[in-house]
Amino acid sequence: MSKKSDLEITQKVSEVDHSYDQTKNSSSEIDVESSTSKESLLEPDVAELPRIVREIVPLEDDPTIPVLTFRYFILSIIFIVPGAFIDTMNSFRTTSAAYSIFFVQIASHWVGKWLAKVLPDKKVGFGRYKFSLNPGPWSIKETAMITITASSGATGSQGINSLALAEIYYGETVNAAVAIFFMWTIVYVGYSYAALARNFLLYDPQFIWPQALVQTTLFQTQNKSDTDSKQGSKQMRVFFFVLIGVCIWHFFPEYVWPMTSSLAFLCWVAPENYTANFIGSGLGGMGFMNITLDWSNITSSIMLYPYWVQVIQFIAFILSAWILIPSVKWGNLSDFKFGLMSNSLFLSNGTKYPTTELLTPDLQLNVTRYEELGHVHLGAQRAWNMFFDYAAYVSGFTWVVVFGYKSLSTSFKKLVASRKEKGSLSLQYTDRLNKLQSAYKEVPLYWYVILFIASFITLLVILATDSLFMPWWCMIVGLAFGMVIVTPLAWLYALSNFQLAIGTFNELLYGYMIQSKASRHPAGATVYGAIAGDAWYRAQYILQDQKIGHYMHLPPKAVFFSQIFGELIGVPINYAALRWVLSSKKDFLNGTKVDTLHQWTGQQIVSYNTNAIQYVVLGPTRLFKNYQVLPYGFLVGALAPLVIYGLYRLFPKSKLKFNLWNTTVFFSTLSSFYGNISTGPFSQFVGGTITMFYAYRYKHDLWKKYNYLLAAAIDTGYNLAILLIFIIFASGKTITMPNWWGNNEQSVERCFALAKAS
Repeated sequence: MSKKSDLEITQKVSEVDHSYDQTKNSSSEIDVESSTSKESLLEPDVAELPRIVREIVPLEDDPTIPVLTFRYFILSIIFIVPGAFIDTMNSFRTTSAAYSIFFVQIASHWVGKWLAKVLPDKKVGFGRYKFSLNPGPWSIKETAMITITASSGATGSQGINSLALAEIYYGETVNAAVAIFFMWTIVYVGYSYAALARNFLLYDPQFIWPQALVQTTLFQTQNKSDTDSKQGSKQMRVFFFVLIGVCIWHFFPEYVWPMTSSLAFLCWVAPENYTANFIGSGLGGMGFMNITLDWSNITSSIMLYPYWVQVIQFIAFILSAWILIPSVKWGNLSDFKFGLMSNSLFLSNGTKYPTTELLTPDLQLNVTRYEELGHVHLGAQRAWNMFFDYAAYVSGFTWVVVFGYKSLSTSFKKLVASRKEKGSLSLQYTDRLNKLQSAYKEVPLYWYVILFIASFITLLVILATDSLFMPWWCMIVGLAFGMVIVTPLAWLYALSNFQLAIGTFNELLYGYMIQSKASRHPAGATVYGAIAGDAWYRAQYILQDQKIGHYMHLPPKAVFFSQIFGELIGVPINYAALRWVLSSKKDFLNGTKVDTLHQWTGQQIVSYNTNAIQYVVLGPTRLFKNYQVLPYGFLVGALAPLVIYGLYRLFPKSKLKFNLWNTTVFFSTLSSFYGNISTGPFSQFVGGTITMFYAYRYKHDLWKKYNYLLAAAIDTGYNLAILLIFIIFASGKTITMPNWWGNNEQSVERCFALAKAS
């Protein structure tokens, strides 16, 4: 980036910062600030960009730089294969080594520069179809392309869940070709659905996609370092110093000194007092004033989520963990006191429900045995998790209708105008980035249509031939719901980086659809969840990566190809990893043998099987017979945004900023607080207050240089530490850490009364 560009991106007259200014974020309106002498230096097309985008994204481009090079293909495959295998394998392990996209981003850049030095400048091929092995100096655009490709392919697959569930618990193995094409199609349907939202959320500069900005920051830092920029070199030094420091530190909370992962001060004061232990413990209690020094409990969300999102999440945590939990435990909020912080199903006496006894040999409900055992009981927290999960789902739609209508309708009008003028939608926006992107041809709509049709037909054939465990017509419903939710939920994610989980709702809906059918396979719920879920999740990820392409000035067609290519390579590796796990670890996963290392426990598959029993075998009607209040969550989700919108309209200038009281974020946080792990949220709020409130507002120059860079560095350092710990202490012979004061065998938090009670 030139010095002139650095000067131009300092200020502007009309700020459009919907994600980080603490005012008009959620309603997508423009916050006009007073003019200053520096702001007058901005060119009009730069002034249209949000402040945070101007400060990070390059505002110049060279369209002649090659991106789909021989080096790109080689490195993409090299980095996809281990990522796809590791991610699939990790889903069956208790602890695992994460495969970080930041690792790919850094490693591919250095390897690419090395290839640019050693590969011969030679053209190979046939006739007119020739390409150069080494087209010139390595560019940051090639790094970005490899990272986007790995982001697509070096991941796991939702389709693995249904395949593994059927084989582990019900002894049914799906044909390899069916399995691979199933996993391809659910991903590509999601990619095709991106066409529904891209016209609203991709080109409009107000939608900043925070995660895309994080990676763009690192790309720019790498690029500046390559060009011997003093600032770029300094930022890279900071990046690697932090990465190494975090990596070294995390050997302590993750292995040597686990006490630092949950500092329960109340337990230190009264280690033998059960009440104090329960209130203060983050590993089995409420986590009141509990602090963690483990990044896995904090995450880079404190540097990505706008502060208003973090405030809402912390309020929701307080309500869930510090108000509702003690109200159940010591009050009269619920008559069923067992399994307060558990996801399991229970008998009336508090013992776990013997779900395996509910199935007949043909995998149907044994009604006689069910009547003998009695109806299932839910832990209180699990019950309100489900209630607010339903509320969050509906709230996502209502909130977008009342608060996002103005911005989305504006985008729709521009879409119509672009179609009438037979031009690109990006040309309807006059900001600098869209002007730069106009040098490249846009991905035609028919590419997405062809991708959808091919995927739809393949998936229909698979289900219509009974090759999987779900009726074909349920696929139509799942895809229809996916089509509806893509734009509103991507709208929320594009502004705030907050992702609404939709898995529970999908499984509930599937349970209602098939509960009257005589034959219903338990694995059907995970098949439906994979289809309907990926229609949203994959659309979101492809849009996020396309936004990275937008920020890095990559040809849209090349980006689209890279995402298809990445998954084309990744899915067969996912399946190969599944086969390896099931051939070597199946006895551990199904409980036939006990893994003495307690690593191959398949907790994720256990959870999916519980949901299968809950929603498919029993069915929602039986499940909700004694929890009649749960369906009212849908009503709450529909009405709450209307109430907030009414307050906003009545008091539009109120300091309370009602437009930021996002009920979707609030309900979703209440629904996602599962299990008995409550360490983290308090530390997250403290960290978020420092990074996204104090530093952003009062140390902004420092913040814009290092916030996203540090987020990437800490994530990478943590993931590297987990990988090294796994390799050194668990990949071969397991080496356990000796017990000592900071690793007490009764309780690493030193909450001894709570440990004895459990």
